[in-house]
Parts: sequence; C-alpha cells; structure tokens
Amino acid sequence: MGPSHVRSGFARSSIAAVAQINLDRTTIRAPVDGYVTNLRLRPGDYATAGVTHVSVIDATGFWITAYFEETKLSRIAVGARAEIRLMGFAPPVSGHVDSIGHGIADANESPNHLGLPSVNPVFTWVRLAQRIPVRIHIDTVPPGVSLAAGMTCSVAVGEAAAGGRLLSRLDFLP
Repeated sequence: MGPSHVRSGFARSSIAAVAQINLDRTTIRAPVDGYVTNLRLRPGDYATAGVTHVSVIDATGFWITAYFEETKLSRIAVGARAEIRLMGFAPPVSGHVDSIGHGIADANESPNHLGLPSVNPVFTWVRLAQRIPVRIHIDTVPPGVSLAAGMTCSVAVGEAAAGGRLLSRLDFLP
C-alpha cells in the first residue's frame, strides 16, 4: 500500500465521521420528559443556535407563582398549606408554599438618559401595596384535571385555605 492509498482511506474515514456527526445533529433530544408545544419547524428547515423553534414543557415541573399583597405576607409561611382553584376545573389542587420572593423590581429605579431616577408621578398621593411573588409547589392534582402552563387560578394559603377564602389571583407557570 502506498502513501496516497493511506491518505485516501484516512480521508474516507474522516468524511464518514463528519457525516455521522451531522446525522447525529439532526435528532433533537429533550432534557426532560414533557410536552412539545409551539413547534415551528418544517422538513428542510435549518436550526440556528439561539433561535427558539420548539418549546418543551416539563411534565413534572409545574408550579404556581402567586403574587400576594405585601400586607398579607405576615400570614404566609414556607411550608404552609395551599389550595388552588383552577378557572377551568371544579376540584381543587393542593400544594404548599415553597418559597417567598425577597425582592421585586422598582420601576422608579430605572435611570433616564441623564442618569436620574424616572419617578412615575401618577401615584404621587396614593400608596398601593406591592405584590410579592410566592412560589407554590403542587402536591396533588385530582384525576381529570389537566395542567397547562399559563392557566389562571386562585390560591388560598394557610388558614385561608382551610376556610376557603381566596387570597390571590395568579397565573400557572411551567
């Protein structure tokens, strides 16, 4: 065997390796078990890094972010029981408080082009309670209830959950 024969064999094996890598890249693997949604690909489309063409909702990763007024936070604690009522389903979903947010953005802190705070003058004499995010872990979902990211529900926490009083309107998040 001559040197040119060895080079052509090496070239063929390199081409085959590159072809295998390209073939492997045509398969999309999800990092979680879940639901494919918002699929925006057709046969022959090219995928580009950083461009979303498909969304995968983790089937086991649903949670709720409830936005409670700061005046109600003294009655909410991590681990407290939560009752969730979905707008589209009668049976309640049960859960518990997983965490309470420790900060929210202040729109007045965004500087203008001069570097000065942009203070919104609309609520000069009215003080509104801020809404603080409270993350609710879902413990049980009744049979027949199907969860979808973005659903609207109402949440009662702690004693309010036991008494059926609703404390917060919120959105379901994946």
